[in-house]
Amino acid sequence: MNTLLLGSTKEDIKTAADILQNGGVVAMPTETVYGLAADALDGEAVKKIFLAKRRPMDNPLIVHIAEVGDIERFNLVSEFPEKAKKLAEKFWPGPLTIIMKKSSVIPDEVSAGLSTVAIRLPSHKVARELIKESGTVLAAPSANRSGSPSPTTAQHVMNDLCGDIQAVVDGGMCDVGVESTVITLATKTPRLLRPGLVTVEQIEEVIGHIDVDHAVLFKLESDEKVSSPGMKYKHYAPKAKVVLLSGDSEKFIRFVNAEFEKDSSVGAICYDEDIDSLLCNTIPIGKADDLEAQAHLLFDALRQVDKQGGFTTVYAHCPTKTGVGMALYNRLIRAASFEVISLE
Repeated sequence: MNTLLLGSTKEDIKTAADILQNGGVVAMPTETVYGLAADALDGEAVKKIFLAKRRPMDNPLIVHIAEVGDIERFNLVSEFPEKAKKLAEKFWPGPLTIIMKKSSVIPDEVSAGLSTVAIRLPSHKVARELIKESGTVLAAPSANRSGSPSPTTAQHVMNDLCGDIQAVVDGGMCDVGVESTVITLATKTPRLLRPGLVTVEQIEEVIGHIDVDHAVLFKLESDEKVSSPGMKYKHYAPKAKVVLLSGDSEKFIRFVNAEFEKDSSVGAICYDEDIDSLLCNTIPIGKADDLEAQAHLLFDALRQVDKQGGFTTVYAHCPTKTGVGMALYNRLIRAASFEVISLE
């Protein structure tokens, strides 16, 4: 299959929308990461997403809408709860996904057989224009090969899926860089299933106390059913081994340098302030106190590990588990297959 690399002109968006209207699959930019989109109301079209990503069908997808009114226009949910409306008013358009009880129009391919549907209103102008032009709502997980780091540029998508999908719409590098926060309102107490740029603390200011699912920070049990994207055991991983180091920068630098002296194929995903003190090849992800910059650069850094090549093991700082740090920890712990070394 020849994969078209499109820009974001009106003509390009119309070309992509035509593909979607005919049951095809198109990668589109969002503010979080690039998404692999198909008509969310067409189960056969949605199946093509799983085939292109080589993604197991037990992993639910997020439905992307162009405006809040699409929820009622397309009859996506059986109930639009008051708490969902409050969250939508505060955080949409933006990087928050809300899970609600689905209606009968949502195919099982989208919901992975669950009784719920995940919905998001992206803030990226090109994504919303494409959804509107397509005349439907779009199911769109990250546009990468399943398990590998999520794509934050059109080139990342082409590297992973060229020849497997019909088109990629290039809307520039994603602003946020990690996937949306996911919260379910289908439980008695609202529950965070995936952390992102919208934090637990920000959500609680709007709707009160929420629980954090065990699988956000810990390994999903082998028999547990996935209730949100990104909950799998190993995810976002480059080919080289990733290990998290828990400790301050001084201990991090000392440990990595000692490992490098034993093995020159060791590398580091590090803070800008670490670079001059480390002996090994480094991939910086921003300043130590700038968590949003780290989120923006994280997936590109994980892809750089493979692009630079020659690494057997790459060490990374273990982030804090609060605020935006929770989103970083959630992604890195999966990239590292939950391997953390304490330096304390």
